[in-house]
Amino acid sequence: MIKNIVFDIGNVLADFCWKEFLENKGFDQNMIKRIAKASILSPFWQEFDRGEWDGDKLMEEFVRIDPEIERELHTAYDNVTGIVAKLDYAIPWIQELKAAGYRVYYLSNFSYKAHMDCADALDFIPYTDGGILSYQDKVVKPDPAIYQLLLSRYGLKAQECVFLDDTLANVEAARALGFYGIHFTARQQALEELAALGVVTK
Repeated sequence: MIKNIVFDIGNVLADFCWKEFLENKGFDQNMIKRIAKASILSPFWQEFDRGEWDGDKLMEEFVRIDPEIERELHTAYDNVTGIVAKLDYAIPWIQELKAAGYRVYYLSNFSYKAHMDCADALDFIPYTDGGILSYQDKVVKPDPAIYQLLLSRYGLKAQECVFLDDTLANVEAARALGFYGIHFTARQQALEELAALGVVTK
């Protein structure tokens, strides 16, 4: 029986509805798809999340992918840190889960620099029941020690936890320890997989 929901931070809880965000910037559907391909779907967010790149470096890579829409990319993302800080659904989702009787934790490789640069994106932490940040505890997914630390710190049982992460290796490591695992690719997909495990809010 699932009692605990454990989230990655960078691309799960701190993710948001990109389509609506870009629509609000005034872009049509064709341009939204093009911006998404150059930025949202690019492989470079992890460098930013880990604090290895700043916003300017990340934007350089977006423009390199599609230089013809440099102006549109800058318009869409005038503040890259602000993108990460936008939380359209994280807090309501946590509140829904907790109202339904689940405990909510985070387990993230968020670096210290990324934490400081994107502090606003972590406003949901007070709404959770706790978690592990790798820069504080000096252990990084998919090292089994980070999952064991979460279990021991909060007195949890792996078989009562479901773990959501956008990196398959991290999910597989959690599954090997007895967690239920969801490889997060989109919120709706995660909701459907949670429902299949019996986790239902509304």
